[in-house]
Amino acid sequence: MKLGILDTVSLAATLVFALPIGLLGIERLIAGQTLLGGAFVAIAVLMVFLREWLTTPEDIPASAAKKVVGTVAKTDDDEKE
Repeated sequence: MKLGILDTVSLAATLVFALPIGLLGIERLIAGQTLLGGAFVAIAVLMVFLREWLTTPEDIPASAAKKVVGTVAKTDDDEKE
């Protein structure tokens, strides 16, 4: 999975919010509150996975542009294959 600059910044922003929730969940698990701790850890994991797999309205023009650029602009390596 190759990440561009914007994808990396977006992932970092998601982690800024997900890591404290995950750490709170781990702290609650250690304290013996398994239901609450497990819920917080699950929320943190879902925040990261949904960011990676969920398509938002902002992603549609970007993916369309990547397909157009990929078909129009071919490099020498692409033509040899």
